[in-house]
Amino acid sequence: MLRFLSTLLLGCLLSTHLLAADPAPADAPPAEPEAVLQGGLLGALADGLDSAAQELDLDAHLVDAWRLRTDRAAQEVERLVDRHSASDSLQLAGNFVLLTLAWAASFAVLTTLGRWLAKRMAGMAWLRSRKRASSLLGYLLPYTLPALASLPLTLYVSRFLEPSVARALGLSLAYATSSGLFSTSIILCLITLFDAGHKRAAVAVIKRMAPRPLFLIGFLAAWSDALTSPQIARQLGGNVTASIAVITGLTATFIFASLVIRLRRPVAHLIRNRAYQDRVQHRAVQETLRIFSALWYLPILLMILVSAIHLLGAGEESQKALQKALLTTVLLVSTVFLSTLLQHLLAPRENDPAQRVRPYKELLRSLAHALLRILMAVAFIELLGRIWGFSVIDFALSNSLGQAISNSLSSIGLILLVTWLLWVVLDTAIQEALKPAVGRRASRQPSTRVRTILPMLRNAVKVILIVICTITTMANLGINVAPLLAGAGVIGLAIGFGSQQLVQDVITGLFILIEDTISIGDWVVLDSGHAGTVESLTIRTLRLRDGKGFVHSVPFGQIKAVTNQSRQFAYAFFSVQFTYDSDVDESLGLIHEVGQSISDDPLLRINLQGPLQVFGVDRMDLNGFVLTAQFRTISGGQYAVSRAFNERLKKRVDQTDKVSFAQVYPMPVRGVSA
Repeated sequence: MLRFLSTLLLGCLLSTHLLAADPAPADAPPAEPEAVLQGGLLGALADGLDSAAQELDLDAHLVDAWRLRTDRAAQEVERLVDRHSASDSLQLAGNFVLLTLAWAASFAVLTTLGRWLAKRMAGMAWLRSRKRASSLLGYLLPYTLPALASLPLTLYVSRFLEPSVARALGLSLAYATSSGLFSTSIILCLITLFDAGHKRAAVAVIKRMAPRPLFLIGFLAAWSDALTSPQIARQLGGNVTASIAVITGLTATFIFASLVIRLRRPVAHLIRNRAYQDRVQHRAVQETLRIFSALWYLPILLMILVSAIHLLGAGEESQKALQKALLTTVLLVSTVFLSTLLQHLLAPRENDPAQRVRPYKELLRSLAHALLRILMAVAFIELLGRIWGFSVIDFALSNSLGQAISNSLSSIGLILLVTWLLWVVLDTAIQEALKPAVGRRASRQPSTRVRTILPMLRNAVKVILIVICTITTMANLGINVAPLLAGAGVIGLAIGFGSQQLVQDVITGLFILIEDTISIGDWVVLDSGHAGTVESLTIRTLRLRDGKGFVHSVPFGQIKAVTNQSRQFAYAFFSVQFTYDSDVDESLGLIHEVGQSISDDPLLRINLQGPLQVFGVDRMDLNGFVLTAQFRTISGGQYAVSRAFNERLKKRVDQTDKVSFAQVYPMPVRGVSA
């Protein structure tokens, strides 16, 4: 629902743009639309507000009407007082008390009898296991039926009295009290039907909070209706009864609004709490109920507000206003249901493998979902306007101000839509390129070059789209962007001249990335003496973490030479010097033996890309002869292989007497005696 409400404005923009393509009428003054269009959206809105302020009627008709009604009501009260003498007043009071006692006595007798019957019937066997049926009888017999029966008895008693003010007031109060009791008991009976399972807690809260406000609402609403009848208005005066009816109606609406706000959570529980099986099997219905349970009180509050406004204004149009509010509620509920159903049909499924294998299909589905929501929003806005006597389409087609506003708004909406679409497409492509492959393509992982360049490209695309969208939106709002663009050009030129080193860093870094010299995760040695693993690359600097954990940030402009030790493969090179009295064949045999043991080691052989290559005697000097060999390893694996080779060769040499390592002895200096 929140996404639906957020697309209402965009839908209105697109609809007005598509439907406002016709030119202005030929007889319209050419200067007025031209002036509006030159100001963009802000200028059109300003012109519209000025026109509305000039045409607005600021006369206080409502205040004058109420002042006149109050004066006439006061005159009618004075005539009523002057019409009756003291003896007549006592007779009128007696008639009023008689009617009141007749209704109270009949209701007391009937409700006592109803309670007795309800208690007797509750003891029956077939009602003991049916608590809801027993609760219904507890409302119907003591309250509903007595409220219905006591009113005809009061009317029968009133036949023996002369038509008077007291008779009219007594009958109206009896009718209002019976109506309040009847409506309250019926509503509580309906609530009792939900008293089962997880809904019992909500039902208990409603039964505790609702009875008194419901009775007051029913009493005041019925009394307001009774006072507007011609028979009572003839006795009391039309202005008096109309004023009292408005006051009671407003009081009832305020109490109703307070009750709706207080009961919004319990009623929401009644709406959305369903059996687990129903929630699982009908997810679309459950989602609709969940959304409706969070919003059910908003249409009711809207109806209450409209009713209060029209009660304050003129009572003649209140019925039409209520009908419009009811149609608005039906339209809102229908739109929410269709929106939820559309979301259920087009929303991505959980654990759907198609999302990973075919991302662009999912993107098209999301785009179709958004467009359908926009169309639904357009239809909702137009139908809502038609209900309340206003058409957005007619306003956009027949009014020059509407054409100007619709053109500006629709242009902004299209700009935002195209920008969003471009960003979603490019971002999806970049994310898919960075995502590790699965299934048969699991061996084809994104390269370090791709993982280095694409995030920087993604950020650059985001900045470009935001800048273009902002400038075009400002232009459609009526803001002059020419000085902004000129100022941006001057600032860019100043930055270019004043920061040559920055430009050099950016250009050098760009070529380093394009030539794939460095990638994230590589171990590199720079000519500046820095060495470490590449952690991140920006448009200006390279960040390294060395073997001690220190982080070095080096600008690209300071890099003249790079030694990358993490590309394809490396060599673990060995240079071992033995004494002249060591057996050469035995020394070569030890090297071959150690190399074979490394090749057979399950932990070390994963770093190898080939067998040990022994080159033989590389050189001889004063200390002995030197044998060389090497392993071809993966990048970074040469260090572990070299350490293991040196360790194992040292142990094998220590175990034999025919081979020993050469040692360097200092030569004595001639002519120096000890």
